[in-house]
Amino acid sequence: MNDTPTPRVPVPAEQQEREEQITHQVLASFADCTDPRLREIMRSLVHHLHAFVREVRLTEGEWSKGIEFLTRTGHITDERRQEFILLSDVLGASMQTVAVNNEAYGDATEATVFGPFFVDNSPEIAQGGDLAFGAAGEPCWVEGTVTDSAGKPVAGARIEVWEADEDGFYDTQYGDDRMAARAHLFSDADGGYRFWGLTPTPYPIPHDGPVGALLAATGRSPMRASHLHFMVSAPALRTLVTHIFVRGDELLDRDSVFGVKESLVKDFVTQPAGTPTPDGRDLGGRSWSRVRFDIVLAPDGA
Repeated sequence: MNDTPTPRVPVPAEQQEREEQITHQVLASFADCTDPRLREIMRSLVHHLHAFVREVRLTEGEWSKGIEFLTRTGHITDERRQEFILLSDVLGASMQTVAVNNEAYGDATEATVFGPFFVDNSPEIAQGGDLAFGAAGEPCWVEGTVTDSAGKPVAGARIEVWEADEDGFYDTQYGDDRMAARAHLFSDADGGYRFWGLTPTPYPIPHDGPVGALLAATGRSPMRASHLHFMVSAPALRTLVTHIFVRGDELLDRDSVFGVKESLVKDFVTQPAGTPTPDGRDLGGRSWSRVRFDIVLAPDGA
């Protein structure tokens, strides 16, 4: 792939001055904004947006196409589908924002993208419960501990978990009222947790809309590496939004939303049919997998 910029005809000094004048006028328009943070954000946005337009010498037709793309993105977004989050994800903006807002702190577990499929009010399950609720897939035993950065167990941490089924769909993508392959539970007095989920499988992000068209036009795949979502929260500790990924997945180095981090790649160990389960559950002769994920939470505000 040739990354050499396309040679451009130099812009005459008089034209440069006219373009700079427009930028200065817009920047000055925010002088009376009483919110200093909003003023800073808007001025920086205008500065970079104008620089982009000038750098690529954007045509009016291209600008119109961009507006049409954003309009389509808005029209397809509803309470069950968030196309703007998908757009943010595939442009790496989501991961960059995660990086800025989750600075490294000791051995605290790394964060990654939230994704568009979280929903509030997931059912609560007990320790050792099953979050599948009828979703198709190979059973997976997930266990671990929640501690703070000093190694102290965190009791009562809320652990939200959600994932796609073996066909690559989240419950919200089925268009009915099902709630499956998602739940929450609380860590025990020793900070431990354990539950049954599904062995993660690769799947494509929704690509039947504007974001999918963008990926196709730029020669990119919509596929995500196999993963299991977590959101973990506890008083006085930084809320963690993360995934764990399946070691050996061939998509780890080309995840469509850039969410993979080496520290989050875990061993999902396949257990042959008939292997006794940790809690004595009868799986009806099916194979299953198991994984351990120990979670370390940074202090709030770290």
